[in-house]
Order: sequence, then C-alpha cells, then structure tokens
Amino acid sequence: MSNIQMDDSKTLWERWQRNAERNPDREAIVHWGAGEEPIRWTYKNLIETAKKFSVKIKEAGIKKGDVCAIIMRHNPFFYPLYLGISRAGALPAVLAYPNPRLHPDKFRQGLEGMSQRSGLDYILTERELNPIIRPLIEKPGSTIRSVFFPLDWDIKKDIDPNADAEIEQIALSVKETDPILLQHSSGTTGLQKPVVLSHRAVLNHVVNLGNSYNLTESDKIASWLPLYHDFGLIACFHIPLAYGITTIQINPFEWVLAPILLLEVITKEKATMTCLPNFAYNVLAEKIHDDELSDISLESLRLVINGAEPIRHESHQKFADKFKKYGFNPLALSCLYGMAEVTLCLVTSVPGLPLPELVVDRNELSRGVMKFADKDSITRVCVSTGRLINGCDIKIVDDNRKELQDGIIGEILAKSVSMFDGYRNYPEKTAEVFYDGWYISGDYGFRYKDEFYIIGRKKDLIIVAGKNIYPEDIEDALNQVEGIIPGRVISFGEEDEQMGTEQIAVVAETKSESGKEKNELRLAILKAGMAIDVNIHKVYLVPPRWLIKSSAGKPSRKANKERIISREDKQVWSR
Repeated sequence: MSNIQMDDSKTLWERWQRNAERNPDREAIVHWGAGEEPIRWTYKNLIETAKKFSVKIKEAGIKKGDVCAIIMRHNPFFYPLYLGISRAGALPAVLAYPNPRLHPDKFRQGLEGMSQRSGLDYILTERELNPIIRPLIEKPGSTIRSVFFPLDWDIKKDIDPNADAEIEQIALSVKETDPILLQHSSGTTGLQKPVVLSHRAVLNHVVNLGNSYNLTESDKIASWLPLYHDFGLIACFHIPLAYGITTIQINPFEWVLAPILLLEVITKEKATMTCLPNFAYNVLAEKIHDDELSDISLESLRLVINGAEPIRHESHQKFADKFKKYGFNPLALSCLYGMAEVTLCLVTSVPGLPLPELVVDRNELSRGVMKFADKDSITRVCVSTGRLINGCDIKIVDDNRKELQDGIIGEILAKSVSMFDGYRNYPEKTAEVFYDGWYISGDYGFRYKDEFYIIGRKKDLIIVAGKNIYPEDIEDALNQVEGIIPGRVISFGEEDEQMGTEQIAVVAETKSESGKEKNELRLAILKAGMAIDVNIHKVYLVPPRWLIKSSAGKPSRKANKERIISREDKQVWSR
C-alpha cells in the first residue's frame, strides 16, 4: 500500500479531526490490558469523546495556554482526555504516576519543583492521589490552582451545541506556532528541563519521520513505552495518531512483570512496528522461556526500532537469534537517535537493510578516533543509528566547536525543522544549549560514510532500562543516610553486559569499620534509593578521604568511577 498523504493541517486537533472524517471506523488506539478484552477506539469515537472532555475542561475553568499535568495509570480514557485538553487550547504535560515505593513527600517535592519552575496550572489525576497532592495545592504560595479527577466526570450525555461551538472556536484560534505540549524528562524531582513543542514542530516530524519509515495505512504500532517519555509519547502516540494509523498501547507495568505480553500483542494484532530501548531486547531474549512461545509469530514485524539508550550489537544479536524461529526477520532491526528537543529524532536506519556495524579498536575509540580493529585489538562493535532524516542536520565538533572529519569523535550539534521552542520559563538554560543556531546535544559520536554512530554521553547522566537518572538526585538522598560522611558520596552508571543497560553504583565514604555496621549501612543505602524510586545495584564503601576531588573541590564522578572499577585499591569494601 502506498504512503499516506499528509494534508495541510496547521494544528494536531485539525489533523485528528480530518483523520476521523476520512476513516471514521479505522482503529486509532487499541488499549490492551492483560487478561482483558482490548478496548478499541475508532477515530470517530475518539474524537467524539475528546470533544466531551474538552467541554468539561472548559467548565472546570481551564483556559487556553494553561498547563494540565496528567498523572494517570494505564487507562482507556487517557487518550480522549489528552486530545480534549489540546482542543481546549491548553497544554497537556504527561507525568509519571508515582511508584508505591516512592515516599509521598518526595513525590510532592517533585511536583512542587516542576510547578514552580515550568508552571503546572492544574493537575488531572486519579482520586486515589488526592490525599498526596491536596496538601501541595493548599500550601501557601502554591502555583498549582486546582486538582481534578476526570475519570469521575460524566461524559455520557450529548454535548451542548453552544458549548461545543465555543470550544471549536478556541481550537480554530490556535496557531501552528503555538505550543501543543509540555514535556518533562522522566523522573520525579524538579530538576528536569521542561521542553515546549509547537504544533508545527510535531507535524513536521510526523511527515519527515513517517516518510523515513515508509509508513502506510497497513502499519500498526505496538508499544508498552510510558507516555511520559518522548519515545513513547511521540513515536508511539503522536506520530501514528496524526498519520492516521493504529497504535496498540500496552500497560508498561504489566510488560515489566510479563515481557511476553508485547509478543502476544504483536501476534494477535499483527503489528508491523514496535519501539524498544536497548535493555528490552535483552529482557525479551533472556527472560522468556521457549515453552512460553509456542503460539508466538513475529512474521508481521517489519521494524523493531531501538532508541532512548546507547545501542548495543550484543542485544540485537541475542534478540535476532532468539526469535528467528518464531518468524522474526533480522532485517527488521532498526535504530534512531535524537532527543526531546528535536521532537524525537535526527537520524534513522534505512528500513529493510542490514544495520551498518563497525568493529573498532576500543582503546583508540577512547582516545577519540575510530580505527578498525586488528588481530591484537580489544574490540567494540559500533552500531549505526542511521542517516539524517529530512529537515535535520548534524555537525560533529571538537571542544572549540570546530567541525571534525569523518571517523573523529566529537560532540554532536543538531538542527531540525522540528526544534523545540525552548525550555519553558528557563531562558538561561535555553541559551546554554545553543551555539550559533545549533543545539548542543551533550552526546559524543562520529560520522562514517553518512552513517552516525553514537558512543556515549558527555555528562554523567545514568540510563537504566531506558530511564534517565541524575546522579545528583541519588547523592542528595544518600547524603541524608546516617553513617555516610556528608558530601562524600558519588553515583554513576556501570555497564551490565548481561542486561544490555547501565546499573547504578555508588561510592560512599564512611567511618564504619565492623562488618555489622557496614552491612547495616549498605541496607540503609538501598532503602534510600528505593525511597526515590531508584534501584542501586552496587554499593562501594570506602574509608574517609578516599574520594578524589575535582578542581572545583567536589568528588569527581569520572575519576572515582575509574578508580573503583580498576579494583586496584585494596581498601575498597564492595557489595
């Protein structure tokens, strides 16, 4: 079937409505829950229900430009609610529902930080969270005006024509340059930068990314990715919804408990595409027994897109080897690279072709040069994330912003017709990430024969199973633990080759000496991590004055990570 033809819609709401007019009975979203009959939203039903929610939004006093934070578990009414907020001219901002292990005070602190920095005007959530959120709203000086429980709203009645007409006028007043959404990075603290995307940025990306992947009317995307993350929200919600194809949404928490759920959905719904962070390839290949796979068929898959984490050859190989006998075509393996600031991605693999891979000398790579491995080399397989999509450009530069030749590693600068409008209420941070009109990514990589290879992060961001974790958050929590010398703890990511992701490690100075004291301290550290929804994989306890300081007088993450992993210091007490 030929590629879908995009129209001249200026806003997402206009585009969604036109999809409903052209293909009213086509499935827009299939809401999948384990052990339950899927709930199937057609484009017509989705739009009609979104209109009802938009009336309730306006009746609640929410106005054009207001930010509505949605904090909700996997629920079929999330989708029309999201669309209804947009129709009313407000900005949806999807936030993570708090993990039960997360302390309510920590959750409130995160919401307060986000509301004060980026501006959360209203919270739309489940009534169960009312006791947790209400004290924050009632706190003097709170910027959050109110909390609503949209799942309790009565949307069974027909819409009042006058109210509907008023809201349609609001929708028509929205310009393509107006913001469509506010997106925070994953996590629960107030440190995330709030990315503002316009209707035009998203619609440009729909066209350019859709064409790169040769989307057609027969495509179906299956996804368990959380919608508070750009990989889930843009790749597996906005892109298919605007293109007019079907997406199957799986509960992320159910997938974690039973990864085979994704394969069952692909089999039953005959999905053609799915998107996965790198660690999920390992989970699917290693955590599912063959005797569970007798009814699985992956023949329908034409694209399995790897993104949101550094891409690893071993993970792809494990996945392909495991599932070839269940109909999986290894040529379906695909990659992308980008960031929320460019809506989603800059480069993608060419569909249907083998992924370019380079076997290089690891030591030379660490020195900033791509050199092919020889028989004496310690090797690393670099997997290409793809080629530039239309409307995007990349420069690889050195520390002086001078462009580098192919095969030389440098920092990635980006341009895109889908560039974000800046960090909301954060002009100083927005200014920091631009150089002469180019976005400074903070990632390192190189180009070779028009393919881009991403090899690492410039900063200390830790990525565990697709989740971005800031070491400062962990260190702040651990500095409160009795037994750790305050200010003398660092956190970093250690590679876990078996799982295909990073795991969190901490190094903490302590005066504790006995085995009993150290065991109790390790347990306290693990509990402190759980309190902020972080699983600490390794705990290294070291004596006072062990940590190396940076020139700024703070313990250096890089230097101490290298020291601890070298295992040369016999004083280290590790878990």
